[in-house]
Amino acid sequence: MNTNSTMIKKSFIALFFSLFLFSSLLSVTSCSKDDGPATEENSDDDTDNDNPTDDGNTDDGNTDDGNTDDGNTDDGNTDDGGTDDGDGTDDGDGSLDPNAAPSVNFDLSTWNISIPTDTDDSGTADNISVANLNNGYENDNYFYTGADGGMVFKCPVAGFKTSVNTNYTRSELREMLRQENTSISTKGVNGNNWVFGSAPQVDKDAAAGYDGVLTATLAVNHVTTTGDSDQVGRVIVGQIHANDDEPVRIYYRKLPNNTKGSIYFAHEANENVVDSEDWYEMIGSRSDSASDPTDGIALDEEFGYTIQVVNNTLTVTITREGKADVVETVDMTNSGYGVGGQYMYFKAGVYLQDNTGDDDDYAQATFYSLENSHTGYTK
Repeated sequence: MNTNSTMIKKSFIALFFSLFLFSSLLSVTSCSKDDGPATEENSDDDTDNDNPTDDGNTDDGNTDDGNTDDGNTDDGNTDDGGTDDGDGTDDGDGSLDPNAAPSVNFDLSTWNISIPTDTDDSGTADNISVANLNNGYENDNYFYTGADGGMVFKCPVAGFKTSVNTNYTRSELREMLRQENTSISTKGVNGNNWVFGSAPQVDKDAAAGYDGVLTATLAVNHVTTTGDSDQVGRVIVGQIHANDDEPVRIYYRKLPNNTKGSIYFAHEANENVVDSEDWYEMIGSRSDSASDPTDGIALDEEFGYTIQVVNNTLTVTITREGKADVVETVDMTNSGYGVGGQYMYFKAGVYLQDNTGDDDDYAQATFYSLENSHTGYTK
């Protein structure tokens, strides 16, 4: 009886010890399976965080193809362009993104652009539509985002012009109030253009709006240094164009031997009413032999302009940080733009005014802000 009891106890102890060993082995195997994937996941996280080529900086962000196809416009522009309110401008801290297309940094929804190329063999300059311009369009030579995020316009002496009647090349925006509604004609008193507030009521009703304000901040980076004395160094950076004439053209001009440039504008009357053109010097002189303007604007120096039309009154204002505004007002009552049938549109950019310089000589300007508005018009 005692012997049997002892054997039972030994068997029980052996069975218990075997079960303990088997349980321990299962526990070790289970722990090994959990730790393996955890190590891989940590490794993957480290790779994603540390490798800048995997987080969008090379595939979608402006390194391979000139930034024309993928320029941060296809994905809604809310994460990569600062355009969370849909107006095409940076709404964060006011900075401009050097890696974004111009249409991401600026509201270009009411503009198209002409550049001095001829890709369609039409014999005239290429015109980039509103839709294409606002789909991340850039051109490495003539229209692109600068290293500081500014919108760069560049135009050489030699290049294709917008028509056979134009003497000069341009990289220039043209206001298109119809936006992408191509059923509205480009020309005429209609939903694409605006009229003076002094125009007949029927024209004001038919137009996209009336009166207008164009405000820009920019720096002229380069002007021609070759060419005839009456053309060298001059460029138009903003204007109002009517049917056939220009109520205002703002010029920047720096002569080759001067360190600073001048600002002046021309007011051209409606040639069907009165054939006249008046000039207004705002900073420095427009003379072909002007001395260095003491209060002039150097290349790469930032300044601003505002063009405002209210009824028959034109006001041009030049602004500079730390200096008093320079303002000139023109009474256009007798200029012939308040009559029926006269339509207007703003233009901004670089309209080169030298066709006698070396072919590769050029003008360049960088815009840091651009805003247009009209009474009765909403985008």
